[in-house]
Amino acid sequence: MSNPRSDQQDPKPRRTHPRLGRRSLLQIGSFSLGAIALESLLADEPLLRGAPGGGTHHAPRARHVIYLHLAGGPSQVDLFDPKPALAKYDGQPLPESTRAGKQFAFIAADAKVMASPYAFRPYGRCGMQLSELTPRLGDVADDITVIRSMVSSEFSHGAAEMFMLSGHARIGRPTFGAWASYGLGKLNANLPSYVVLTNGNPFSGASAWGAGFLPSIHQGVEFRNSGSPIHFLADPEGMTRPDREDVLHAINTINRHSLAAIGDPEIATRIGQYELAGRMQLAVPELVRLEDEPRHVLERYGAKPDQPSLARNCLIARRLVERGVRFVQIFDSGWDHHTNIYKSYPVRVPRMDQAFAALIHDLKQRGLLEHTLVVLGGEFGRTPMAQVPSSGDVGRDHHRDAFSMVLAGGGIRGGHVHGATDDFCMAVTAAPVTVHDLHATLLHQLGFDHRQLVFHHQGRDFRLTDVEGNLVHDVVL
Repeated sequence: MSNPRSDQQDPKPRRTHPRLGRRSLLQIGSFSLGAIALESLLADEPLLRGAPGGGTHHAPRARHVIYLHLAGGPSQVDLFDPKPALAKYDGQPLPESTRAGKQFAFIAADAKVMASPYAFRPYGRCGMQLSELTPRLGDVADDITVIRSMVSSEFSHGAAEMFMLSGHARIGRPTFGAWASYGLGKLNANLPSYVVLTNGNPFSGASAWGAGFLPSIHQGVEFRNSGSPIHFLADPEGMTRPDREDVLHAINTINRHSLAAIGDPEIATRIGQYELAGRMQLAVPELVRLEDEPRHVLERYGAKPDQPSLARNCLIARRLVERGVRFVQIFDSGWDHHTNIYKSYPVRVPRMDQAFAALIHDLKQRGLLEHTLVVLGGEFGRTPMAQVPSSGDVGRDHHRDAFSMVLAGGGIRGGHVHGATDDFCMAVTAAPVTVHDLHATLLHQLGFDHRQLVFHHQGRDFRLTDVEGNLVHDVVL
């Protein structure tokens, strides 16, 4: 039935209450969203829990992660995966059946084999075979798992690094640390949940600790390795602490008005970050004051308080975890040995060996290893064949098809070797572990089913493991 008044003009225009008008409703809705976002962001209890369901999916074995990324790719055949059969082919091409279909960055498939000059021997009660260059890692062999069967789909540094750190070969996705921050939230209101320590720069720059499409509060915060750990940490000359607090109050008052009017969660993030920056002015200087550490601890790491080094960063990582930081990402550059590998390794490897083993020992002694996942590895490994430059200082090319990584703590099995490669370390022969499998396993130890830790973006759910990944049961307790 037609409306009897549809052909007549309403003699009196209808009036709507201003609070129920569209514009007013949107303003009210924006204020509500902004207030909710601000309350969620700035609430002290609980401290910024970011898990989509308000918590973990199962009881976690680990609450923290320390991830040491050796940018460039360490040589597994010289450090973690003994291959005595290489001596038979030293200076000769590998058998055609072994190298068929392989892709390398700078060498041909028929490049000459280069046997490792370093001996391997058993360490610990478990008898794990490790290089003579890593005796201190051997001292903690019963606390670690070595995965010898890692595989990656990427063989160029930037793409492989982003794949290892974010589960995707191109920049723009959240890194593992950002996902951990999003899922677990903060334990310490005075420090970020995700901190980055560098000893040289990663190939991917700041993208290596980016939050991607996650809220930017989950992005890694870089602590510089010399001078002030964070820019503008100290008050400028002539400015007192009350002056700085007045500025912070004024800025956040403006931001709160903007949040109420617009409701953009990123404004809430900005407010929270300004507040965090103020608290960090008091917390961070004490954190990096390594003079407070006993001499024997500094000597164990090989760290000097005022000198940037991997050892110093490993010690700071322990101090960060002690204070509740969820995820500490350490970058150590200089592992891209296309040349000069056997002049560099006797210097570089012992430094890494000492610092990493000291970190494991220190965490264990303080009761932190049980709840802290520790990860060591590069974006891929190195070839068993030599790369011979014009200078004659030989090196090894990129190798994505079979490389090693080291895990410890947080419910990881100790004294264990997972997987195997062929006699030449050209291919995995048992229990392959993809990058997505590794991420799924690490997330499991943090209490998450990797298939359910998702973030809705651009019309679909994204996750660290994309649409792949399986838990590696053999490496966890």
